[in-house]
Amino acid sequence: MTASVTTVRAACPHDCPDTCAIRVTVQDGRAVKVQGDPDHPPTHGALCTKVSRYPERTYDAGRVLHPLRRSGPKGSGRFERVSWDEALSDIALRLQTIAARDPQAILPYSYAGTMGLLQGESMDRRFFHKLGASLLDRTICASAGGEALAATYGGKIGMHLEHYAESRLIVIWGSNSIASNLHFWTFAQAAKRAGAKLVCIDPRKTETADKCHQHIALMPGTDGALALGLMHELIVNDWLDHDYIERHTEGWPALRERALQWPPERTAEVCGITADEVRGLARDYGTTQPAAIRLNYGMQRVRGGGNAVRLIAILPCLIGAWRHRAGGLLLSSSGWFPVDRAALQRPELLAGRTPRTINMSTIGDDLLRDSSPDFGPKIEALIVYNSNPVAVAPESPKVVKGFCRDDLFTVVLEQFMTDTADHADYVLPATTQLEHLDVHLSYGHSYAMFNEPAIAPLGEAKPNTQVFRELAQRMGYDEPCFADSDEAMARVAFSQDVPFDVLRRDGWVKLPLPEAPLAEGQFRTPSGKCVIDSPQFGVPDHVPNHESAASSPQLAQAYPLAMISPPARNFLNSSFVNVQSLRDIEGEPVLEMHDADAAERGIADGQTVRVFNDRGEYVCKAVVSRRARRGVVNGLGIWWRKLGLEGTNVNEVTHQRLTDIGRAPAFYDCLVDVRRAAQPGS
Repeated sequence: MTASVTTVRAACPHDCPDTCAIRVTVQDGRAVKVQGDPDHPPTHGALCTKVSRYPERTYDAGRVLHPLRRSGPKGSGRFERVSWDEALSDIALRLQTIAARDPQAILPYSYAGTMGLLQGESMDRRFFHKLGASLLDRTICASAGGEALAATYGGKIGMHLEHYAESRLIVIWGSNSIASNLHFWTFAQAAKRAGAKLVCIDPRKTETADKCHQHIALMPGTDGALALGLMHELIVNDWLDHDYIERHTEGWPALRERALQWPPERTAEVCGITADEVRGLARDYGTTQPAAIRLNYGMQRVRGGGNAVRLIAILPCLIGAWRHRAGGLLLSSSGWFPVDRAALQRPELLAGRTPRTINMSTIGDDLLRDSSPDFGPKIEALIVYNSNPVAVAPESPKVVKGFCRDDLFTVVLEQFMTDTADHADYVLPATTQLEHLDVHLSYGHSYAMFNEPAIAPLGEAKPNTQVFRELAQRMGYDEPCFADSDEAMARVAFSQDVPFDVLRRDGWVKLPLPEAPLAEGQFRTPSGKCVIDSPQFGVPDHVPNHESAASSPQLAQAYPLAMISPPARNFLNSSFVNVQSLRDIEGEPVLEMHDADAAERGIADGQTVRVFNDRGEYVCKAVVSRRARRGVVNGLGIWWRKLGLEGTNVNEVTHQRLTDIGRAPAFYDCLVDVRRAAQPGS
């Protein structure tokens, strides 16, 4: 009998700027291979190591395939199988009981476990709007940089990805592109082969830094100071495009005066680099055209991350880099996409109510709060999907304590038994990207994407959209929008600039944008200009970290090492940690240390160490490595807690204080110390 083989067009759903186009090979109803679409210009046929193993992840023996109800203590991982009808009926009854007191005591908690517009932010939002639940401020990854960019440019907009191949200077700022933005890296490599200079700015000597001509290893949280120092040199050497500044920016005189207070020597002292590095980078940037910056979100995970993004985003305007299609900056392209979120999310279902908003980044504190006039009702129910907060939210000792509350009703929609699922009352089996329909924008290129389901849902798994449809039905919600199919919602997700039939046929549609979109200004601000002196945020400045030797010297005496926690190369946030082949590559949780910092503490490579501060401690293996600069340790994440050496991960020591703009967590703004762990029997 001849095997039935088909190829299905799909899109990568994960929180990555590349949003790859995928071709899935299906044989007799089983996905046997995924590969990059060679016809999609950003993907050009290649996938990262993680996603190339998607069939392994989809068919993993650890998939949740049936509804589960907790049968042991929270966190024990003990569950019993129940039917969908039993689970949804009980969940609806519990939610109705709580909502009768105050629906704001119910909180949805989701982020970018899928970036899909349907499975991530459509029927779920309709359900919670109708319910009147608390709103969630989704800040945990990118809101500092996103709101800062929007305040400066009027939206999250930037260069076309492909045009980096034509740049003559590329500054890769706060990005380990080889690990987290692979398809940008291929265009950067093309530019390098054509003679471009590549400069990496990152506290860690990443795999990307290894391949660049220059690495500037500044201290965490000093990116804004470096941007001001570069501006100083652009001004005093007159490497400015005065015409572009005059016609396409507003507020430059005030920032000019501020930048003149940042000579290379001051900048170098704050950043922990040399004055010559400041002068040299400014010279390269001010005298090379076209010059492009690839900014990424790592550098905005500090107290001053928003101001730093604003300062860096202004740099291309000062030298007129936007005049060239291979010049400018890209942090996010998502603002280019004509998404109709009102059609997807139906905010009118709130019916005039204005529920409170809970910040997802302070969930550790908020789950432990009692009812009060300021806070509102105590959180009594939590519905978690597309996220793993027990592993990824900051200051995890408090997060775990909150999730362990006996009086908290928790429902988790998941593909695997994550740390968060272990603490649920009900776990509902969710489909993977190969099993459901979705549409996607991208924050790293300018192509809308379509995901066709390649295989039938495994076991009893259901798409998020279907789970919330069925919950709405059991709650008695009879508005017609709750009956909308996934295809019906996909048809209204984008405006007519993205024709649905073409999108579905080809798998992707390129947005109709100019080649050099900001060459003549046309920023998305009210004035059409780059806003330097913002009505909301004023003139940008360097904002020191919450925790540093300069801002908190007493704390730095107790905990003298700055810690950042960038992603391990083969994980994506906490996704893929459970894929055995990828975990085998990573080995175990590690902390990279500079040899001098390790020697001062009597720590040798490979020893088990305690990373600690007054919030908690984390046990892992030390790697004495040239990747760590003096005074900074790199705690690679994000491992699931239960896969850590002692059931914890790096977020044991991070805090819940927020950024200057965007109310985001300051993960990389963290002081610790490190000691050898006590050996068994010692």
